[in-house]
Amino acid sequence: MNNTLTTLTLTVAEDATQDRIDRWLSESCLKLSQDEHQPDHSAYAGLSRSRLKALILDGMVSANDKVITNPSASIQAGTTYTITIPETVSATPKGEDIPLNILFEDSHIIIINKPAGMVVHPAPGSMQGTLVNALISHCGDSLTGIGGEQRPGIVHRLDKDTSGVMVAAKTAVAHQNLSSMFAAHDLTRRYTALTWGIIKSREQTIDASINRNARDRKKMAVMANGRHAVTHVTVKRILPPLASVAECQLETGRTHQIRVHMAHIGHGIIGDPTYGRAMRSGQMPDNALREALSYLRAFPRQALHASHLGFDHPISGQPMEFDTDLPDDMANLMQGLEVRITDRGKLEQ
Repeated sequence: MNNTLTTLTLTVAEDATQDRIDRWLSESCLKLSQDEHQPDHSAYAGLSRSRLKALILDGMVSANDKVITNPSASIQAGTTYTITIPETVSATPKGEDIPLNILFEDSHIIIINKPAGMVVHPAPGSMQGTLVNALISHCGDSLTGIGGEQRPGIVHRLDKDTSGVMVAAKTAVAHQNLSSMFAAHDLTRRYTALTWGIIKSREQTIDASINRNARDRKKMAVMANGRHAVTHVTVKRILPPLASVAECQLETGRTHQIRVHMAHIGHGIIGDPTYGRAMRSGQMPDNALREALSYLRAFPRQALHASHLGFDHPISGQPMEFDTDLPDDMANLMQGLEVRITDRGKLEQ
């Protein structure tokens, strides 16, 4: 938890006109920051309306000692607002000694097999233990700098709970060239997904634009006014009647693309808490299948693994391909489901 640098208080005058809390606070802070007769006037500097709104949403502002979280609420005459300003966190990630499964490395790029549960890039709520922290520590002085800083160039990301192969640049030139490849879709990315239900079409292409969900900005959705998104799906195996094993090849790379597209065709990814709607036990004709269904429902993450990455080396142009086996949790999930389905078949004989 961050230490606080300062706590500021402002009281609304009894004759103040109605205004939004965030706007009133920002205007009041601006006036106080310009008042040289105010002993701590500099502490009020830099508190823009957007910054104050963020502090309110984070629960860092209180009204008469009661925390408020609605920046658009109206001010109340005579109310004392207290602003707690947290310590500024460095925008430059720090290296951490975290083990990495490295598939390839040279002076320009590094290829790793990311485990499920690891966040790729530091963000609020996940500032430590990320892939970037690990890469900074591992690469050390071999990082020549991306954007003037000694940090790896992340050109694509995997969701926290998606495992598999990733590439990161160690130099600015490699970063620029890799970014151009991804923008032009000039590389091959394939994923293995365990999905709900039996996918009837062995091969299909999902061409459906994706955008932010209008009702929930943290989610993505298929929308007519979204960004162009294409996923090629090949069914590798079916485990009737509960699941299918699909290979999903990305033609584009939108946020949550495979998860959204598979849900869109009615075969969400098993374990996906956001898009993967599970089958209902009422659809199951016997207890053996209900047990298998419960087994699948208990899987703690989306059953999605980046299994293949192919591209030309950003400096030498040499073709490169990397394949990764399913992680133990997904392999065990599939094996456990097979056993349950096989045992059910034996009981029926």
